[in-house]
Amino acid sequence: MERIKKDLLASAELKKVVAETLSGEIYKAAQLIKESLANGGKLLLMGNGGSASDAQHIAAELVGRFKKERKALPAIALTANTSTLTAIGNDYEYASVFSRQVEAFARKGDAVLGISTSGNSENVVRALKRANELGAATIGLFGNEGGKAKDCVQVAIVVPSRDTARIQEAHIAIGHVICEILEQDLTRENKI
Repeated sequence: MERIKKDLLASAELKKVVAETLSGEIYKAAQLIKESLANGGKLLLMGNGGSASDAQHIAAELVGRFKKERKALPAIALTANTSTLTAIGNDYEYASVFSRQVEAFARKGDAVLGISTSGNSENVVRALKRANELGAATIGLFGNEGGKAKDCVQVAIVVPSRDTARIQEAHIAIGHVICEILEQDLTRENKI
């Protein structure tokens, strides 16, 4: 019982730190995505492992619904198409699985969100660099001081932890906050 309490309290404490120190960055990220969606752009998301699942989860909240009935929002998880991922990984290299998709799908005015608990996932770093070259807004959800990826984004949300599980728990909470902001603001502004 004490072990369970310890883990849950550690998760809650990290989210409290995130609320106190990263609310400004979370707001900036939501505003970049909102501007993109309001102007006809889309959101592309990516990550590896648990972060791949988070990318798909956030995309699903936007395409489906988060809390309100509304029009679908264009969000694509670059982690979901196994044929594309394996073809690029086989024909090029795994480090290119997201940058090739960004090259195919991202346009100026879109938003690209990379998720990496270490901030050092080479495939995420390459994709964010390519998104910048294409003129897309770039946002990152990172941990571990942000790694190499923090210098590749316009807005870096760096969860102050080295514990992968706790970072991922904070990332999905941040993703939900962003979804709520988008849904509320775009609905209120009659953009969806």
